[in-house]
Amino acid sequence: MNAKRATKPARAGKTTKLFVLDTNVLMHDPTSLFRFEEHDIYVPMMTLEELDANKKGMSEVARNARQTSRMLDEIVSGSEESIKNGIELAAPSHDLATGRLFLQTEAINNVLPSSLPTARADNQIIGVAMHLHERQPKRPVILVTKDINMRIKARALGLDAQDYFNDKVLEDTDLLYTGSLELPQDFWDTHGKGLESWKKDSRTYYRIKGPLCPDLLVNEFVWQEGPQPLQAWVKVGAGKTAELETLIDYAHTKNAVWGITARNREQNFALNLLMNPDIDFVTLLGQAGTGKTLLTLASALTQTLEQKRFAEIIITRVTVPVGEDIGFLPGTEEEKMTPWMGALEDNLEVLNKPAEEGEKAAGSYSGDWGRAATMDLIKSRIKVKSLNFMRGRTFLNKFLIIDEAQNLTPKQMKTLITRAGPGTKVVCLGNIAQIDTPYLTEGSSGLTYVVDRFKGWAHSGHITLQRGERSRLADHAAEVL
Repeated sequence: MNAKRATKPARAGKTTKLFVLDTNVLMHDPTSLFRFEEHDIYVPMMTLEELDANKKGMSEVARNARQTSRMLDEIVSGSEESIKNGIELAAPSHDLATGRLFLQTEAINNVLPSSLPTARADNQIIGVAMHLHERQPKRPVILVTKDINMRIKARALGLDAQDYFNDKVLEDTDLLYTGSLELPQDFWDTHGKGLESWKKDSRTYYRIKGPLCPDLLVNEFVWQEGPQPLQAWVKVGAGKTAELETLIDYAHTKNAVWGITARNREQNFALNLLMNPDIDFVTLLGQAGTGKTLLTLASALTQTLEQKRFAEIIITRVTVPVGEDIGFLPGTEEEKMTPWMGALEDNLEVLNKPAEEGEKAAGSYSGDWGRAATMDLIKSRIKVKSLNFMRGRTFLNKFLIIDEAQNLTPKQMKTLITRAGPGTKVVCLGNIAQIDTPYLTEGSSGLTYVVDRFKGWAHSGHITLQRGERSRLADHAAEVL
């Protein structure tokens, strides 16, 4: 079904499908008009009517409705063919689609059972699909909709109905790139032939050849347990040879980041990404309590206040409530965002705790005053921003943290990441099992999208944190609830 390979002779000898598009598919992805390759698409009049009703406003849905209307106008007005006979999509889609676009040009009545009221838009679209199915019995007519109930109704009436899957990065999120790989026990036996090894800046490098090399991605972490444990990351991969570089051990107190040490293997991998100046983009996935925000804040404070690598820390997140919304919030942008930043406050408390118990003996007042002064200094370098005002901005030498990134659409994610100017590092944190945005799934989340698209780029890295370090209660709750 590759559109670019589809030719007219092949099309003539092969029965193509006819896809009837529901409004929510076009409002979800305006480019869906060009996503059906060699097959034909049919847009009912009620779909156009609903697009018109939803075009007003500044929401993502309204923008997509306007974009779809513009695309349909370009296709129809740019063609000299009759709408009734279908308009070729090859030219407007630049050969992405080789089917035809049909618009409803006649009234369709009395197709639906009397139990379904025709006043409802969904039922009218189902009626159009049924009419086409009766008119072309030998051709597969498929209703495409994001509405689950509409698909159930269509199937109950004997129609074929499908969800729109083209926006999904992966069918199964278990296949999502984790950023780390356990090496097999016989790794050195199969990859040791012609092994080269050298030291540079207290790091050990290995150049290896073997069957795993073509599958190793740049900045992917590899590890092996045993008598000679190994933790390294791939510096050159996806070829006949691969280069591995050993990691800085952030589990050791001498390498502590703002007083924080790595508690497990994945946290060590994450700190190597966060603290490396050559990595511009980091994605951290993991369930609640794996330490995503704490590790990111610790490395951001170290590189901003101690190493002076960044001018300030900017934190943003999607303001999607878990329960009912509490209404409008008073104050400035920063004050309005404060209730959403409870996680930031919790982690700053951990990072600003007394270094030793002996501090109390030296005088609790000086300890409290010292901590308060440090907290003021830290807060002066952290800015909390709303997503709504990001368009058109450019961040120079900033450490940008995008929290709860699983609630972003791929389009919003692109808008945010493209804000990065020279010297800026972007870190996306999230848990794709906790999506609060309606219509987003694990497969279509912006976080899944960037993890998949950025893997193997020399200046980005990803790690999925496995072990919860919050408390035994939180770990058990994540497991059993």
